[in-house]
Amino acid sequence: MASITSKNSLFHCFLLGLVCIILSNFTQVFASGSLEGAWHIVDVESLLPNSHCSSSEETSSDRLTITHRRGPCSPNSPNSKPNHFQILNQDQDRVDSIHNHISTSKKDKLASSLSVSLPARPGISFGTGNYIVKIGLGTPKKDFSVVFDTGSDLSWIQCKPCNDCYNQTDPLFDPVHSTTYSNISCLSNECTQLDSYSCSTDNKCLYEVTYGDNSQTDGHFVRDTLTLSSYDKLPNFMFGCGNDNKGLFGKSDGLIGLGRNKVSLVSQASQKYGAMFSYCLPSTSSSIGYLSIGGKAPSNTGFTSMIQKPSTPSFYYLNVAAIKVGGKLLSIPQTAFSNTGTVIDSGTVITRLPPTAYNALKIAFRQQMKRYKLVEPLSILDTCYDFSSYKIVKIPKISIVFTEGASLDVDFTGILYVSRLSQACLAFAGNREETTVGILGNTQQKRTNVVYDIANEKIGFASRGCK
Repeated sequence: MASITSKNSLFHCFLLGLVCIILSNFTQVFASGSLEGAWHIVDVESLLPNSHCSSSEETSSDRLTITHRRGPCSPNSPNSKPNHFQILNQDQDRVDSIHNHISTSKKDKLASSLSVSLPARPGISFGTGNYIVKIGLGTPKKDFSVVFDTGSDLSWIQCKPCNDCYNQTDPLFDPVHSTTYSNISCLSNECTQLDSYSCSTDNKCLYEVTYGDNSQTDGHFVRDTLTLSSYDKLPNFMFGCGNDNKGLFGKSDGLIGLGRNKVSLVSQASQKYGAMFSYCLPSTSSSIGYLSIGGKAPSNTGFTSMIQKPSTPSFYYLNVAAIKVGGKLLSIPQTAFSNTGTVIDSGTVITRLPPTAYNALKIAFRQQMKRYKLVEPLSILDTCYDFSSYKIVKIPKISIVFTEGASLDVDFTGILYVSRLSQACLAFAGNREETTVGILGNTQQKRTNVVYDIANEKIGFASRGCK
């Protein structure tokens, strides 16, 4: 009898321990926002960033740390809370600028083929970006916090003497104090690689860039040593030394261009590091990510072809084939994607889809979110929910599938744009026209290691690359 009682006691202890393990794992699932199957099970509080920099993750010495320029981890963190209407409206300005540039470039190419002479115009870029990294310039090195942007080619910072500069946190770059600084002649091949250039009276190369949000930078096109880490230096790096700058750059010191043209950082660094870069954007503005120049792709990376279009050679295009919601493939004609193409862009916040694709996504998402109350739209976002009375919510998983079978499994932090718990919105929007190019924005890229293997013309995605 005592033996049976002892066995029962041991069995009960075993069951109790098993229950504790299960409950512990279930709690971790809630906290991390992940669950096998068709749903994310999410702690509502995790949808909002912290008021302080919460990341304990250390980036390796060969990576540049990425922070959101409006978050508490940023060295240029603003004192005021973000205005979400302003952020989304500025995002639409960037999207409009990209769309107009692509449309104009196609017309220019056609006109050129017909031997029509077209007027020159200033170099156009597409807005001022959301994420910043810290770089070093000059000898001795001075550190600067700059926006990084895959939609721009030319890198630049504000310089002395500055005729008209916006406020920034760091001191202006002073060429006089760098022993490796030099000007570039306007008669050089390097100067003619710029989208818009002119000559000073002493034959120095001058640049001009106007952004889609009407920000702009003008100045001298120069060379100096770029420092990426304590042992990674790029001598004779070409960049813009901005003497007249204005616009919506926040307090960042300038911009690093990661586009495909010859003046971009990626092109200039390719001989030393290889034609590859990757990044992982943090889950919230209170976390950190990383940017790597060169290096290798993670073993779990799935690749799709990188498409190049001669009319817009700076952009990174890829072919979207389908979208899944809650594990189910949506009924979207593949021509909805193939007729327009898709640009992947680090500076656009919200992914833009062809209207047919977005409507299918919206209907499927709303169908699976019926338990939650729909509330008023937020700017361009028309599918918003009130989570204020919930502690845990279920969000259907979303995957973007590409033509070779690779997919971007959107992290739960990239499915919703949350202005407040009473207004959490599906972070996708539809283009105005079916013929307008799609854009894969940075919200959907969060926590994903995005690999740009330019040498082999492919783009890769690996989940859970950062926190």
